[in-house]
Parts: sequence; structure tokens; C-alpha cells
Amino acid sequence: MDGFTVGDAAARTGWSPRMLRYLERSGLVVPRRSGSGYRLYALGDLNRLASLRALRDRFGVAIGDLAFAARLRREPALREAVDGWFASSAAAWVEWEQRKHERLLETQHAA
Repeated sequence: MDGFTVGDAAARTGWSPRMLRYLERSGLVVPRRSGSGYRLYALGDLNRLASLRALRDRFGVAIGDLAFAARLRREPALREAVDGWFASSAAAWVEWEQRKHERLLETQHAA
């Protein structure tokens, strides 16, 4: 056999066929296709599915979060945009905290 069908992969990994299709659309596990278009899961794909389940169970991470993390690794422009957003958010928070402390000091001096 050249690989496991979606039904076989589902039976061996505990994921439903529907979830396997979702994982593929999310880019987390992308099996190769047969000449007629059927998904064929290799042993490496089954191992990846098992480790994905372990990650989810151990850390309580949602599949959507893992898919987004994978996108961050694949798409440098997205990673840069998110990094920029965090940097600007952090700077805005520091500035807000600084103003808050200045106001507190002003009210203490006024009293």
C-alpha cells in the first residue's frame, strides 16, 4: 500500500475523517494525493497527527491556535505584522502606565 486513506488514518489516530480534512485545510497535516485525488497519509503523517493530539492534550492549545502558529512560521510578512502589533501595544501600555503613575503623583502632591 502506498499510504493510508482518510478512513484508515482516522481509525489509526483517533481523529475523525472530518477533522483530518480540517487539519489539512489548516495546513497542519497535508497528506499527498493519489493520482485520482484521494488523500494518502504516510507513516510520518500519522506520527504528526499523534504528536498534534499530544500537544493539544498536554497544553490545552486549540487547533486553530496551532494553525495560526504554523502560519506565522510559513508567512514572514504575517509574523512581522504581528510582532509589530505586539511591540506597539507594549509601548502603548508602558506609556499608559507611565501617565497613570504621573497622575497618581500629581494627586499626592496636590493633597
